[in-house]
Amino acid sequence: MSVPCKTHELLAHNGISHGFFGRKGGVSKEQYASLNVGKGSQDTAENVTVNRSRVAEALGTSEPRLLSLSQIHSTEVLIVDAPFIGTPPKADGLVTKTAGLAISALAADCGPLLFCDPKSRIIGACHAGWRGALAGVTTETIRAMESLGASRDNIHAVLGPCISQDSYEVGHDYRDTFVAENESHDRFFRLGPNQKPHFDLKRFILAKLRKDGITHMDALPDCTYAQPEDYFSYRYNTHKALGDYGRNISAIMLKP
Repeated sequence: MSVPCKTHELLAHNGISHGFFGRKGGVSKEQYASLNVGKGSQDTAENVTVNRSRVAEALGTSEPRLLSLSQIHSTEVLIVDAPFIGTPPKADGLVTKTAGLAISALAADCGPLLFCDPKSRIIGACHAGWRGALAGVTTETIRAMESLGASRDNIHAVLGPCISQDSYEVGHDYRDTFVAENESHDRFFRLGPNQKPHFDLKRFILAKLRKDGITHMDALPDCTYAQPEDYFSYRYNTHKALGDYGRNISAIMLKP
């Protein structure tokens, strides 16, 4: 069956397939319904494998060649040229120039980013939660792409579905962490109805990309928290006492 996903014109180049996948089109049940691709969830391994196979097929490859990391909110980025053997490594970014190898970022409120340099045929993907975004996971992904021959002038980046500022209430200490890093970061916060800060993760990530010299960039408007029928959301499941949660996947591949 066809698995629905969203694409973006900045990544829509000849020889590249990509997709920002939500929670529809899979076989999982209950809070994992239906396209849960998270091996770290408590969903059955069989369901996750079927779901990942459907995503891989939509991209034009097979499930073993759809690479996902054990994400740890770091700035660790790996350059890959073959499928993983055994347990996926712990890191938050992937870069490749190998055709037929799909690289991905999993998220359930954090920011999944896809990158491509269509001229040099180099692609990247990274998972940017607030910790990784603040520490510079996007910067390290760009550097890894450059090490293979990509040019910042030619890199296109798109931020996939993640939590919006309206839904992202945080503590004052959280805001203080950002402002301690750079006072200008205060512009990414505003007080909400409860007089607590709300953080604009989308705008912060785009600002980091802009600072790194990326001019071809955009973000999907979707909010994982506000669209529970369309996307998995850690924060939504926590607030609704639904227990464990599924993961959305965003992936990109150089066509063979």
